[in-house]
Amino acid sequence: MALRYFNVAGADPQGRAGQSTPRATHLIKVACETALGKRGHMQVFGTDYPTRDGTCIRDYIHVTDLTRAHLAALRHLRAGGASDVLNCGYGRGYSVLEVIDAVKRASGASFDVRLGSRRPGDPAVVIAATERIRKLLGWVPRHDRLDAIVFRP
Repeated sequence: MALRYFNVAGADPQGRAGQSTPRATHLIKVACETALGKRGHMQVFGTDYPTRDGTCIRDYIHVTDLTRAHLAALRHLRAGGASDVLNCGYGRGYSVLEVIDAVKRASGASFDVRLGSRRPGDPAVVIAATERIRKLLGWVPRHDRLDAIVFRP
């Protein structure tokens, strides 16, 4: 079974999984490090996309929901189900500025956000089509709110 996902975020409430990569470039990790004062500022790349606030929109998935998707895929295969390629996400996205605002709410910190030019090749919107994983595996997300992804499950 191949599960495709793009923006894994959040942390397991029991501390078993989460992003701890040094020098990560993931938006949520960068925003959290900036809120904690580990970075002096953060950069937003592009504010002129054809989106609700001009910044890129991405579909995030909480690490716990992703773990549950993997377990559902394993159960499916063990029961004799055929292999497939499925997208993991929530089928809707959040903009860069919405993510930054969520981190500011969760942390209570105000931090320096600098607006800059687009990076070459960045698409305006990337959202997973999740109908197949929901139907085939019966997968239902539990942490599909931005505040849960950023702050708590």
